[in-house]
Amino acid sequence: MKLRKIFRYRMEPTRIQREVLSRMAGARRFIWNWALAQCQDHYREHATSLPQAELSRRLTVLKQQPETVWLKDVDSQALQQVLADLRRAYLNFFAKRSRFPRFKSRKTDKARFRIPQRVSVADGTVSIPKVGCVRIRQSRPIDGQIKSATFTRDAADRWHVSLVIEFTMPDTPLVPANHSAVVGVDLGLYSFLKPTSGSEVPAPKFFRKQQRKLRRAQRELSRRQKASARRLRAKHKVARLQRHVADQRKDFLHKITTALVRNYEGICIEDLNVKGLVRTKLAKSFSDASFGEFRRQLKYKAVWNRRHLVVISRWFPSSKACHMCGCVNDSLTLKDRWWTCCCGTQHDRDFNAALNILSEGLKLIPLAAGHAERLNARGPDVRLPLGATGVETRIPRL
Repeated sequence: MKLRKIFRYRMEPTRIQREVLSRMAGARRFIWNWALAQCQDHYREHATSLPQAELSRRLTVLKQQPETVWLKDVDSQALQQVLADLRRAYLNFFAKRSRFPRFKSRKTDKARFRIPQRVSVADGTVSIPKVGCVRIRQSRPIDGQIKSATFTRDAADRWHVSLVIEFTMPDTPLVPANHSAVVGVDLGLYSFLKPTSGSEVPAPKFFRKQQRKLRRAQRELSRRQKASARRLRAKHKVARLQRHVADQRKDFLHKITTALVRNYEGICIEDLNVKGLVRTKLAKSFSDASFGEFRRQLKYKAVWNRRHLVVISRWFPSSKACHMCGCVNDSLTLKDRWWTCCCGTQHDRDFNAALNILSEGLKLIPLAAGHAERLNARGPDVRLPLGATGVETRIPRL
């Protein structure tokens, strides 16, 4: 089974290399707008789409014109990749996966370009056609074949390279998990993660902690005169603060998801309606928590590490149901962090939800021999059959 992963490194170009990278990004925007205009004019005149081969031939003619001879200083494959990206944008529009392609603005469009071939990494540098070897902060080695390279410049004026690597994973079935190596996880805003085993992880709230600095930096930006050097410096200051928050959040999520797939053979989570949660009054807090990114990272890391990942239905009453007797408390509200069931059991809302998620997930995960498939409906220990030694074994209730 062939899979792909992305290695992203920060680049450290020189002043001259930075100018060349900016020109290549500008050439990408220029060719995109030119190709989109060619396609629209051809459709108005002939009521048919412009063939890809004809568009590529027109690009070759364009590079020979005196006013656009500067395009020869840009890598040819980078320009051909722009035409392929435009064709994919049209296909996505006709498949109703995206809106109609639009022209790129110099002020709002992110500086970026992609080269499908002839990009290599060695000795802490990346070799780029027409640019040369650029130093990168290579935090880990590359284990696979480079399929394409994308170069982007963020709002903080930092260049990054994203390398798409293709690797082969053995097509082996998942091994059954041990009962003790399966964990149920409940996500929330008070505690970001509360597992059934181990300690809870408090919500970091990176944006909330930097909100005061961001507010002051944005107020300073709004008072600067437009098209001035001080406004540009203030804009970069705001971008650096926002990038710092994003880097903190990304580092936190990678560490949490990596620890889960390394320590457990099976992980049970709940299917949260993230799109609906970010439309509520707590939208800022849910966006800061980034539950969608947590699930995305956990999903592909579970595949790479051959772990079981079970997603429980969002309609399952994990917080309202008692994990001891199964009674559902319909009067439970979001502000109730502790509640007492009719059977007399006092529950921590998040930990009770994690236990219910684990109990529901064990029904879907194949367990190893000698382990119970699930707990019974009333909650006591599950009695296993006598083993070869004649000793009765019990699995305690979590």
